[in-house]
Parts: sequence; C-alpha cells; structure tokens
Amino acid sequence: MKTSTKIWGVIFLISLIFSFLLGGSVYNSIYFSNETGNIIFNFSALAYIGLAFTIINFISGNVLFIRFLLLQPFSRLLFFATVPVTVISAVICFYLININTIPNVQTRFVRQVLNVNPANNNNYLWLALVVILYFVFLFISFKIACRPLKKVHDSVRRLSSGRVSGDIKIGGSKQFLTIENGLNKINENFKAKENLIKKTKIEYEKYVPKQFLKYLGKNSILELELGNQVQKEMTTMFVDIHNSTATSTTLSLEENFNYINSYLNVVSPIIRKFGGFVDKYLGDGILAVFVKPENALECSVAITKAVDNKNKSIKNLPNLNVGISINTGEVVFGIVGEEERKSPTIISDAVNLASKMNDFNKYFGSKIIFSKRTLNSLKIEYPLAYRYAGSLSFEDDKEYTSLFESLECYDKRKREKLENDKTMFEQAIRYFNLGKCHQAKELFQKILKNTRGDKVAYMYFNKCEQNICGEAPLRL
Repeated sequence: MKTSTKIWGVIFLISLIFSFLLGGSVYNSIYFSNETGNIIFNFSALAYIGLAFTIINFISGNVLFIRFLLLQPFSRLLFFATVPVTVISAVICFYLININTIPNVQTRFVRQVLNVNPANNNNYLWLALVVILYFVFLFISFKIACRPLKKVHDSVRRLSSGRVSGDIKIGGSKQFLTIENGLNKINENFKAKENLIKKTKIEYEKYVPKQFLKYLGKNSILELELGNQVQKEMTTMFVDIHNSTATSTTLSLEENFNYINSYLNVVSPIIRKFGGFVDKYLGDGILAVFVKPENALECSVAITKAVDNKNKSIKNLPNLNVGISINTGEVVFGIVGEEERKSPTIISDAVNLASKMNDFNKYFGSKIIFSKRTLNSLKIEYPLAYRYAGSLSFEDDKEYTSLFESLECYDKRKREKLENDKTMFEQAIRYFNLGKCHQAKELFQKILKNTRGDKVAYMYFNKCEQNICGEAPLRL
C-alpha cells in the first residue's frame, strides 16, 4: 500500500470518528420555527467543527474509494463503481416517495426547498429527475471506466500496423496497467526486431549489393529465387593486387589477411563513389560492375592513385601494385546454385575476357588496360589519354582482342612523354604483329630512350630481341 493511501486512510478514520461524535451538534443546529414557518440554522462552534469533519470525511472517503476501484479488475470495478450510486439513488427514491409522510424537521425543510406538498405531488417530478440523473451517471461512469478499453483497442490496432513510435499509455485500473506494460513490452520487442531486420538488411546488402537487386527488379533478398536472371550491357572491371603472394610469405596468416583487407578497404569505397558496385571479392582481387564505362575508367585512375598513397603510408612492408582490366559487353545478372545454397553473380564471356585481360597487366607491367568494346562505348567528347597496346588472344581463343592502355594513371610528366611517343609506339606494335622485328625493335628502342620507365615498350623490345614477334595476335 502506498504511503499516501495510508495517510488518506488515517484522515478518513479520524474524520469519521469526529463526524459521529459531533454529528448531533450539526443535527440540532437545524430546526423549524413554528412562528415563521421557516427553517432556522443556528450553528455553534462545535457544529461548524462537526460539519468540517463531515466534509473532510466525504472527500477522503471518495479518494480512498477511487483508489480502491483502480486496484480492482475491470469486472469488479464496474460493480463497485455502480453499487454505491445505485444504493444512494434507491434510498433517495424511497425518501421522495414517502416525503409527505415523514414528520421530522429536516424533512419539512426539504419539502419547503423542493416545493413538495400533498396537493401538488412534485415529489414524483423530483423522483423522475433522480432516475434520469442515475442513468446519466451510469452512462458517464461506464464511459470513463471503458476508456482504457478504447485505448487498448487503438494500441493493438497500431501495433498490428507497426506504427507505434512512443510508449503506449492506457491508464485505468491495475488490470489495465498490466495490459499497458504487456503492450509496451510487445512494442519494445517489435522495435528491437525491426531494428534487427534493418541491421540485417544492411548486412545483407554487404553480401548482395542493392544494385544487384535493382537490376533483377527485386526489393529484398527474400524475393530472390534460383534462376532469376536479367541481361544488360555493363562495364566490368577486375582489380588485381600484384605482389601479394610474395608479401604473404613474410607475414603470418592473420597479418597477411589484415594486410590485404587494408588495401581492399581503400579500393571498395572508391568503386562505390564512382557509381559501381563490388560483385565479388576474389581473394586479393575485386570484380566490380559499372553502368557507364566512363565511370569505370575514372574509378580505375582513382584506385591506382589511392594505392600509391597507401604504399607511401606503410613502412616495413613491401608495396603492392594493382593491375586493372576493363571490358564492356552483355552480362547476365542471376542467381546460381541450388535451393540450399544460392549465390548472386554475373556471367558472361565479357566478364571472362576482362578477367583474362589482367594477364596482360601482369606480363607487361601496365596498370590499366581496356578493350576496344569499352573504347567504342565511350562518349565521343570524353577526354582520355590512351594508346593501342596490341592485339591479343588468350589460351585457345580463336578471336583476338584489341587492348588499349590508359595513360591517365601516370604523373603529368610521364604521361606527356607517353603521349608524344604514342604514334611511334603504335606503329612499333603494328610492325611487331607483322613479324617485322627489326623495324619494331628500332622504334621501341627510341621510345625507351625518351621514357625509360615505359614497361610495356620494354617488354615488347625484349620480345623483338628474342625474335619472337609476328604472333598476331600475341598469346598469353
């Protein structure tokens, strides 16, 4: 029991005792004057004190009664709320019916106030008014008592729609307080699960990019089904970290894992920045997809510069270099695997070719190469420094692929030298493809005098010295 309730209980008992003790003084202070025919009030000091204790007793009794009602279940609350007013109304009705036959002074005062006498029978009008007031009181009482039910109904409806933002407030008796606590726990659990779903969705997007879902016309990973596929022309980019194998021999497994991840953490945000997404990580490499080839080329330049900066910030560990190959073509976005293990991926000859093109970077030491299909897909006005790097075939492919090297990744001074030698370099490659090793060797030798750091020209020069030119296309 609350302390305040105990205090009200003490006040009620004390006021009740004094009301009984001083009730006679209050009763005797009201009498009827035979001379004037009026009721006379002659309150003494004790009568005023008794009247005050009666009022206090009435107020404290009602406070305790309301608190008693709030502790009851809903069914008992309705019963105990209506019993007192029903009893009081019944007593008043009985009193009004017999008011003309009761002889005491107080009744004579009531008859005078209500203008009731045996001749007019106004007591029945007052009786009807009491009955009407009784039903009005019942209606208001039931409406107030049932207000928490309406709040429960509204709260459950809102909960079912998942739209409850703050705490649920119901009020009412103790039983409704229990319901309120239960609904708030349900709401908290709902919010916790909703947050978990949001976090899970965010985590899923790290495994299945949202762009992938968009291309398949899906809104959630739950909608993906085995065999879902769509064909689009896209630009794929393979980013391969070179020298990672040599580096791994000097590190523990955990250190090597963290070392490679430190580079992937540099590359991946750049891909997203330029509108692409990572389809998959291939150990120390990345397969990324772009809608526009321009974005892929700009992204490749940004990656090479970011990796160079990363190398400068790392001490006591070998530098890593990246080779980037870009190809444009029709790809199929789809879900492969079986029902117990599904995997989103892209499948296409264009993707396979982009992967194989990285062999050129490894062999010739170039940084960024792209296919003729990518070059033809660029906007005519798109500014790009590049050069033809050769016509190559891979493994048992019958068709050859024309590759181009992007010069945008080099510093300004080297890029200008490479651009000045572009015509000579491309002519040398044509001689090489025609089997004219002597002419090709002379041109490559001039290029190397101008730009000693031209690794592609150096590798072609070595092949000319070995007299193995004339492989058109060159096989890797």
